[in-house]
Amino acid sequence: MTPLGWVLLVGALGLLAIASIPALRAAVDTWLELPEYSHGLLIPLVCAFLVWQRRLDFATMQFRGVWSGLLLALLGLLLHLAGRLSALLILQQYGFLLILYGILLAAVGWPAFRRLWVPLLLLALAIPLPQFVLKNFSAQMQLLSSAIGVWFIRLFGISVFLEGNVIDLGVYKLQVAEACDGLRYLFPLMTLGLIMAYFYRAPLWKRALVLLSSVPITILMNSFRIAVIGLTVQHWGIGMAEGFLHEFQGWVVFMASAALMVGEMALLSRLGREPTTLRQAFAIELPAPLPRGTTTQPRSIPQPLVAVVGLLAVYAASVHLWPERPELRQARTPFAAFPLAFDAWHGQLNPMESIYLDALKLDDYIMADFTRPGVEPPVNFYVAWYDSQRAGQSAHSPRTCIPGGGWRITDLRQTELSAVQVAGLPLRVNRAVIEHGSDRQLVYYWFQQRGRIVTNEYRVKWYILVDAIQRRRSDGAMVRLITPLKPGEDLARADRRLSEFAASVAPRLSPYVPQ
Repeated sequence: MTPLGWVLLVGALGLLAIASIPALRAAVDTWLELPEYSHGLLIPLVCAFLVWQRRLDFATMQFRGVWSGLLLALLGLLLHLAGRLSALLILQQYGFLLILYGILLAAVGWPAFRRLWVPLLLLALAIPLPQFVLKNFSAQMQLLSSAIGVWFIRLFGISVFLEGNVIDLGVYKLQVAEACDGLRYLFPLMTLGLIMAYFYRAPLWKRALVLLSSVPITILMNSFRIAVIGLTVQHWGIGMAEGFLHEFQGWVVFMASAALMVGEMALLSRLGREPTTLRQAFAIELPAPLPRGTTTQPRSIPQPLVAVVGLLAVYAASVHLWPERPELRQARTPFAAFPLAFDAWHGQLNPMESIYLDALKLDDYIMADFTRPGVEPPVNFYVAWYDSQRAGQSAHSPRTCIPGGGWRITDLRQTELSAVQVAGLPLRVNRAVIEHGSDRQLVYYWFQQRGRIVTNEYRVKWYILVDAIQRRRSDGAMVRLITPLKPGEDLARADRRLSEFAASVAPRLSPYVPQ
């Protein structure tokens, strides 16, 4: 491009950065604070190297910007605007990415854009996933890592009890939660696998296998790490599971996982009709210099790029002039004041352990066991409250958490409690029957969010976005009732017990879960 064209391209990127300062700052904070995204700090540098490596190709290509780049940038602006209005940074980050793609497409056109697919995909891997996607994605992975890790521990004759994701060693309980699960390594290893596959000179199926193998390697190596922690705790105390040694073990496991992927490439290189060595199949080359006598001609300024720059200038100015929209916090009564005696029910508080509170990241909660005179089993009453769900922290769905406690959901459906009225409407709940060995329990749960009763987890996320834009609120709660089923007890009786408790407790929630 001409010097003016480069000025326009750099100007477009600068305007995008100015409009996205809060989102970019949040992404950098995530890279610095969460080990599972620590690779994000290196991704922009790796992407720049990959583009520079192909500079010879780009120097001889025609850049023909296309108007579809403007449409892609406009779509990204709409997503970015929704993130600004709702203060949901994840929307601003994905909007930033789409706008960046639109700028490049408007500047260079489809042929050159397709040559950039690996760097552009790497940039997408640097953006943290939404928390609810991360939780759902990690749930089964945590269970599998826990089971394999316990199997390793038992191979050494150590008695250990596994309940979902909690490994009880007797002297120490190891919680395989977000801070100690396979996802800490999965995203860095997937990124490393993509880079390895890019430089790997092999058939497509071998390169795809290198990338996809990062998932099972992560699960197995994380299980091995869990086993090592269990063995060291058994022989040298709980200090081996905490602090520096815990982090050092994680670093060693990550390097071992990367070494396994290198070994995998070496093995695959020797398979097939034309076996080679790893040195021949894997090489990172510097870009070749332009041949002598190569003549270059200035490229014309793409009109779509001019349009994108104008659009971004208007948007960046409006963002700068736009007043901040702080979230409105509702006055509410803390759960510490919740009555433990009402109607015929009498409750006893049952505080949660810190390992669970650290994973849930809630702002207030109550957990208590309520009973009535007689021999009926108790009802466990739990409400998790979040002052704000904009930053991604939100109520964990029992559908995800119940398997983490070692229970199996055998029946899950929605049901309407016609005798229980909330805001003038019958209370609709998720009803689940769960089993753990010979034990069975009945569970009711619902999400009480800013005056709505919601049973669908994804609809909860939608209403967070809508209310954050329209009402500047994203607070909310999850309410869960559990009662054990006595041997031979009819489900209808347990349903009646939970329905009667819901009828007593639901009207009392409004001071603690404001409308």
